[in-house]
Amino acid sequence: MSRVLLAVGDPNGIGPEIAVAAAARVEDAPVLVGDHHVLAEAAAAQGFRLRAHTPGLPPEDGVLDLVDVEHLPPDEFRPGVLSAEAGAATIRYVSTAVTLALDGGYRGVVACPHSETAVHAAGIPFRGYPPLLAQLTGVPEERVFLLLSGGGLNVVHASLHERLADALARLTPELVTAAGQALAEALRTFGVEAPRIGVFGINPHAGEGGLFGSDDERVTAPAVEALLARGIDAVGPTGADVLLTTPGHDGFVAHYHDQGHIPVKLLAGRTATALTVGAGVPFCSVGHGTAFDIAGRGVADPTAVVRALGLFGRTKETSA
Repeated sequence: MSRVLLAVGDPNGIGPEIAVAAAARVEDAPVLVGDHHVLAEAAAAQGFRLRAHTPGLPPEDGVLDLVDVEHLPPDEFRPGVLSAEAGAATIRYVSTAVTLALDGGYRGVVACPHSETAVHAAGIPFRGYPPLLAQLTGVPEERVFLLLSGGGLNVVHASLHERLADALARLTPELVTAAGQALAEALRTFGVEAPRIGVFGINPHAGEGGLFGSDDERVTAPAVEALLARGIDAVGPTGADVLLTTPGHDGFVAHYHDQGHIPVKLLAGRTATALTVGAGVPFCSVGHGTAFDIAGRGVADPTAVVRALGLFGRTKETSA
């Protein structure tokens, strides 16, 4: 059976230790992608031995397979320290994992937490994983989206890490339609054969018939019509507060970052998972940060990584 690639995220954050801890709780152990010297201590502390990954070689008890990227200088491995070198290593780990997945033979990629500040300090333009996945896979950026999942909610975002005014100015019926279609396709992979999708209004009360602006008449309503024409069961535009309290929806389309993040983070907290959909490579990251304040202490909670890996297989808890 093909395996999942697990990029360890910012090496100076909690990624290395939660990657190892999560691997111990998954029935089909993932292949770690990072630097050997970054993972060696965490692996040994949790009773694992690292070995060089050989495609096709089955997992072995007590052993973690590793794609050794050999990128971060050993003297730059400093848990708890935000650094440009660690930010650059983060992107190298993810890029290596995605490139391997594109070549085939792997079920998908999971990424441990990253620091956008560290990545930008390395001089690498970065607005989150969806634009990076689009670049790596050659898919147009406007066809790749973030799907935040947790607390019983699945919310795709038509825009993400940008100034709110810029996000709203960029919204078009085509962009919102593409987000809804990517959401529907992702939900089908989760086993929802005929997903029902709710599309949030941009403005309060979805514009209240033009009283609060015509954005929803101009953007959202045509997008819902286009989704219906493609055979996708979509409803809206409706105010987000109303849709979220109305049962019967398998997923939602949010127009901007906070509109989708707040309800998921409120219900799921640090266990939320962030999927990148539309790029052609199954990709998931966690919904929390690098926790530099506790990095290297072995106390970080791996639950979000376990849940992300669980999207591709069974955890030992669920298979017991």
